[in-house]
Amino acid sequence: MTYTRTAILLHWLVALLIFAAFPLGMYMADLPFSPNKLQLFSYHKWIGITVLLLVAIRLAWRATHAAPPAPAGPRWQQVAATAVHHLLYVLMLVVPLSGWLMSSAKGFQTVWFGVLPLPDLVAKDKALGDLLREVHELLNYTLLALVAAHVGAALKHHFIDKDGLLDRMRFKRA
Repeated sequence: MTYTRTAILLHWLVALLIFAAFPLGMYMADLPFSPNKLQLFSYHKWIGITVLLLVAIRLAWRATHAAPPAPAGPRWQQVAATAVHHLLYVLMLVVPLSGWLMSSAKGFQTVWFGVLPLPDLVAKDKALGDLLREVHELLNYTLLALVAAHVGAALKHHFIDKDGLLDRMRFKRA
């Protein structure tokens, strides 16, 4: 049994966006203030808001479409997999929200794709903006660690266990 095509599409879209947002965030963070830096921040925020929306859609989809059963294995692996998946979902929501909060606190409105202005979530506050930057950074590194664990576990299932787990998230030819 595999995931639905919609779930697979949402999984890989979100994964690609996260893999784009993280290095972009690392690159732009220490650039000197310039129009180029502001443009990169806009791209980064566009990606983050898109991840937030896609994950909300993915959670709604998941609520109405059950995941295929996990392969048999030791109880600790099943508990770890469930915990990592839940934490990934939480972080895929909280990381973009923390960025949006930070942007609001720093006085930079988020305008999705340069067209749709999103409301500031908090008033401009330099100290809060600085704190939220640290929170956003910490959450991103936590997300990166969990993504690495998720990918590592998938590869272990594919190459060592050979249990077909990875095939559940692949597009199949019709």
